[in-house]
Amino acid sequence: MADPVPVTSGKGSYLFSENGNAYLDAISSWWVNLHGHGHPYIAEKIYQQALTLEQVIFAGFTHEPAVRLAERLLPVLPGNFSKIFYSDNGSTSTEVALKMAIQFWWNQGATKRKKILAFKNSYHGDTFGAMSVSDRSVFTLAFHDLFFEVIFIDTPGHSNISALKKLIEDQAETIAAFIYEPLVQGAGGIKIYDAAPMNELLDIVHHSGILCIADEVMTGFGRTGTLFASEQLQVQPDIICLSKGLTGGTMALGITACTEQVYQAYVTDDKLKTFFHGHSFTANPLACTAALASLDLLEKDDCTAAQKMICKMNLSFAEKLQQYRSIKEIRVSGTILAFEISRGKDEYLNQVSATVTSLALQQGVYLRPLGNTVYIMPPYCIAKNELEKIYAVIEKIIDEIG
Repeated sequence: MADPVPVTSGKGSYLFSENGNAYLDAISSWWVNLHGHGHPYIAEKIYQQALTLEQVIFAGFTHEPAVRLAERLLPVLPGNFSKIFYSDNGSTSTEVALKMAIQFWWNQGATKRKKILAFKNSYHGDTFGAMSVSDRSVFTLAFHDLFFEVIFIDTPGHSNISALKKLIEDQAETIAAFIYEPLVQGAGGIKIYDAAPMNELLDIVHHSGILCIADEVMTGFGRTGTLFASEQLQVQPDIICLSKGLTGGTMALGITACTEQVYQAYVTDDKLKTFFHGHSFTANPLACTAALASLDLLEKDDCTAAQKMICKMNLSFAEKLQQYRSIKEIRVSGTILAFEISRGKDEYLNQVSATVTSLALQQGVYLRPLGNTVYIMPPYCIAKNELEKIYAVIEKIIDEIG
């Protein structure tokens, strides 16, 4: 295993190491950094907030950044959300969603609804609930006998939708919720699936009374070409999970939003039906301020234009990649581009990942494949010539490893 690269600073699309090397961050530092490193606007907002209020318990107290962030997000979320619950990262946002969905039924006496429906190849985080609803893989191997019951299904297609419909109808009365990554499965291998059959599946789930949980931790905030991937689907979720790009990649923050229907299951004088969940850094004022600043930048015309530029260039590069016989399954979803290198097994432990990362770093680009799945997900500040350099380095690597 290669030694870690000591990074001393970052600016825009670049990371700088202690030996003076500059690396184009082609994956937005694990998909979180929307606007580039060291963004002065976000940094200034955090600084000013730190001088005012850096942290306060979010139980019996509230504060302006948390209120403003909820007021900003609720109108732009896909669907009809009414309440926001704060946590501190992507895993906990899905953990909260699962607890919220299961207790939704428990509060109403429907105690048989305990199972969760999820996709194969899914990934929802590294806490126990999140791992339970993630695909059984190398990430979770040591813990399989400790997980709760989950029904795993294939992503929908025209050939399997009838079978999926029957399975859901047969078990609907035992299923509390369906959790899914809309349109793109991230850590499971950047697997992209079609909206049309997904609409059919969500319609079936919705009419079976099962709560829908959209995990938009990765797909949120413009990654798939729309602000949220769920906007490209007709049936909207009852619960949505957000993190990663939420703060522009500067602070840890998680959000779980729910509809009024879900919220009302907790509105009661019965204290036993309280949603008992909280974190020390719930709704941290600095993190909420960073998220507000990131939203300001997302709404600017130059950010919208940059996303459109990345989407367009990705499609052109995907066509160019068709000439290479050593790669397969070239796919694009908005600012995300991915493909498989045809060497060894299609799996996370494929050692070609380390080879690609090493070769890319030698040429000033940071790529971090998921096994033999090579992908890019650049920050929105990236310039056209910087994106062209990433493409050129990818082509050179494909030629080298053949």
